[in-house]
Amino acid sequence: MKYQLKKTAPIVLSMVILLVGTYALVSYYDNWTETAIGSDQAIVEHVADDESNEGHDLQEIIHEAQKSVVQIETTGPFGTNLGSGFVYNDRGDIITNAHVVKDADSVYVKTSEAHTYPGAVIGIGNSEDIAVVRVPQLANSSTLEIDPNFEPNIGDEILAVGSPHGFQNTVTLGHLSGTERDLSVDEQYDYNNLYQISANITDGNSGGPLIHEETGRIIGINTAATNEGTIGFSIPISQIYERVSMWSDTANDDELSYDGDPTLYQDIDPNTLEDDSEYLISYFYETLNVRDYFTAYSLLGSELQSNYSYQEFRELIVHSIDIDINSRDTLSVEDGIATFKVNSDHEIRTDEDTRETHHFETIYEVGYENDQLKILNLERELLSKTSHSN
Repeated sequence: MKYQLKKTAPIVLSMVILLVGTYALVSYYDNWTETAIGSDQAIVEHVADDESNEGHDLQEIIHEAQKSVVQIETTGPFGTNLGSGFVYNDRGDIITNAHVVKDADSVYVKTSEAHTYPGAVIGIGNSEDIAVVRVPQLANSSTLEIDPNFEPNIGDEILAVGSPHGFQNTVTLGHLSGTERDLSVDEQYDYNNLYQISANITDGNSGGPLIHEETGRIIGINTAATNEGTIGFSIPISQIYERVSMWSDTANDDELSYDGDPTLYQDIDPNTLEDDSEYLISYFYETLNVRDYFTAYSLLGSELQSNYSYQEFRELIVHSIDIDINSRDTLSVEDGIATFKVNSDHEIRTDEDTRETHHFETIYEVGYENDQLKILNLERELLSKTSHSN
């Protein structure tokens, strides 16, 4: 009996070890499967978050671009001329096309905040259609990064920003559809090795930036388009970057003449005031939607800023996920003040499962303060709320 026990003991022990090992292996597999599934879910969630942010990233690129893009209007022996440009350094220097400022007696620059300043041409090409205008008031203002070493690939997604037909800060999307294009537009300028783009550009786009969507960097200067406007052409920034940098580095501020009085340009024409005020209000809501509260606050007049600190202003709107303008009506334009009524929907997330739409009616008064267009007063009323369940 003792001999049989000794004989069977190793067998029993082996079976126990086998059972324990099998149980441990199954448990490890189950745990590994659970962990793997959890990891996959995390990856899916991360990708979904990235996809949901794509539109927001594009919106931020557009917003940042619009902050550095300006509308340029010149007066000269041949009348007025309209174009675009963009601030590219901390000195307030603006890159544009030479044909925008050629033979100009006065150069006026209007910013995205509807501020108008006189500018001075510090460099202009004889054969290249490029120029640089300096506006001291725009020193240290927002600028997009320039990519002077950009290597183009056909099919790259791009943005063209400008002021076609006076519609300031218009953005069109497209693709880089060709390179090394030569163009004959004006006998005075040489147009060689241009980018061809599918984004629509037209009168007023000249001098605006061409932006690479993936990086958000400026890669060219929008210059010309076909008569139909369906094909555009841009000067690669790599071709002219050294030239414009040299103009900026060698310009002598003491020798520059800023002809023109911005207060004369802002003659408070009712139609111009209404158009500029509508643009300012639209830009105000745009800054809120991209959560650029500091810029939005800077659009307020001094009296409003004295009534609301920046933190108090931010608390009023920080809970809005998205804002849609339903209607905007002009109530009056008189005595240098434009008054508007705006109905807007603000999407508010109350918790993870519930969100609300707050319906507001806001009365805006817009006018000039220290030669700058500002929101002088606003009165907001909450009309109703609509609840939504996810």
